[in-house]
Amino acid sequence: MSETTENTADSQARGFRKVREGLVVSDKMQKTVVVAVEDRVKHPLYGKVIRRTNKLKAHDENNEAGVGDRVLLAETRPLSATKRWRVVEVLEKAK
Repeated sequence: MSETTENTADSQARGFRKVREGLVVSDKMQKTVVVAVEDRVKHPLYGKVIRRTNKLKAHDENNEAGVGDRVLLAETRPLSATKRWRVVEVLEKAK
């Protein structure tokens, strides 16, 4: 029980962190991957579902993610001018 209360207190003090899932598009930088995150949005007037893709740079400490891998990202403090996400885990390796 004490572990649960500690984790809850820690997350409340830190605030809610966004989590995204995406596909690695580039791994040519050191400790950084570019991840394409797809968002499906319904058009307000016509109702058609539109796929919007956003490319995010994420910190990959151990260089474990490769091109084509599906990864889980978590929001973090700014690590560079464009990097505000980190790779939490590799969900699925590329074939």
